[in-house]
Amino acid sequence: MLPYFLTLHVYSRIMLCLFTAKRWKMHYYRYENAEVSCCYKYLLFSYNIIFWLAGAAFIAIGFWAWSEKGVLLDLTQVTRSHGFDPVWLVLVVGGVTFILGFAGCVGALRENICLLKFFTVVIGFIFLLELTAAVLAFVFKDPLKKWINDFFLTNVKAYRDDIDLQNLIDSLQRLNQCCGAKNPNDWDENMYFNCTPENLSRERCGVPFSCCITGPRKDSVVNTQCGYDTRAPPANWSSQIFTKGCIVALEEWLPRNIYIVAGVFIGISLLQMVGIYLARTLIGDIEKVNFRY
Repeated sequence: MLPYFLTLHVYSRIMLCLFTAKRWKMHYYRYENAEVSCCYKYLLFSYNIIFWLAGAAFIAIGFWAWSEKGVLLDLTQVTRSHGFDPVWLVLVVGGVTFILGFAGCVGALRENICLLKFFTVVIGFIFLLELTAAVLAFVFKDPLKKWINDFFLTNVKAYRDDIDLQNLIDSLQRLNQCCGAKNPNDWDENMYFNCTPENLSRERCGVPFSCCITGPRKDSVVNTQCGYDTRAPPANWSSQIFTKGCIVALEEWLPRNIYIVAGVFIGISLLQMVGIYLARTLIGDIEKVNFRY
């Protein structure tokens, strides 16, 4: 009986070894012909080269705008401005886009897993931030409205301090046919337009020209002095300037264009998902090839 059990034990061990070897062989041959897909590799490269170049262009435009304002010669102007400098937004967007485009391009060409994982994590984090911001904006409507109103008034105060901010506010008021945050009297917050007796500015009790109601001729010369004395008593706002505030105009614009806003958000999200999918697929191919060797 003992030899029988020994033989059975040896046979079982041999079968176990053969089964393990066969399983290892199948596992090995599963990746024997593994290779990095050129399709995904160059799709990801093409996907990111556009953002890389766009990021570089945004950064160049930002520094050019600062050089035109003399900020590069006097860096203290960066912290001295009390309002929002639109160049900051251009530089931040350009910087993030440039870094992500660089990581995606180099990671795809060099098949660098670290850069590809960095690209995937950052894209995913940005997507989560966008989703969180959208949910919070929907849930906390009233606090958001108050914050936007305060933000607009802060920049009304700094209207003359920064030429880019001035152009941004003028474009916003002209496109939406609005004036101030809630009404034209919000321009009392600005030292040049307020109606206090101490204000000796020629623009006293006035508004910027972007608040003026223009005539039917769109290509006529812009009258930059059309807002002078429009709020001085007795004031007839309805015939000279827009009486609706920009916050109210935004509240009216959003419901009318909700499908456009949703479409833009979905389009950006799909682009991000495509980038994550391409990067994750390429990472999987690279790991299979590394496992083979």
